[in-house]
Amino acid sequence: MAETTTEPHKSTTSLLGDVMTHVSHLVRGEIDLAKAEAKRSATRAAAGIAMLVIGVVLSLVALNVLAAALVAAIAVWFTLSTGWASLIVGVVLLIVVAILVSVGIGRLKSAFQTPQRSVNSIKDDARVVKGALK
Repeated sequence: MAETTTEPHKSTTSLLGDVMTHVSHLVRGEIDLAKAEAKRSATRAAAGIAMLVIGVVLSLVALNVLAAALVAAIAVWFTLSTGWASLIVGVVLLIVVAILVSVGIGRLKSAFQTPQRSVNSIKDDARVVKGALK
């Protein structure tokens, strides 16, 4: 059996004080650990967000270059001026944007609708409770 190194003459209040000191150090250590983990997570999240922003900006640049290439290709294939080819590409892109926005708005509206089954269930429950109280 392991021997303890506690003093045999310590009072109860002294022992309680030691326990409180150890608990206080333990809690402070846990708080410091939580702070360090939160800081590390926040740093990683910030780096991830920065990479996403850079990716979005670069994708917009790439789309612009591809649109210019499409304008040039249409101008060559159909022997059109670059003005007419640009107009064609612009109109097609606006149609695609209109479709995407329309579908996106429709999905958002359906996502934020009132959950009708839950509302009906709550109303039924309220009627049952009112009937039971009469």
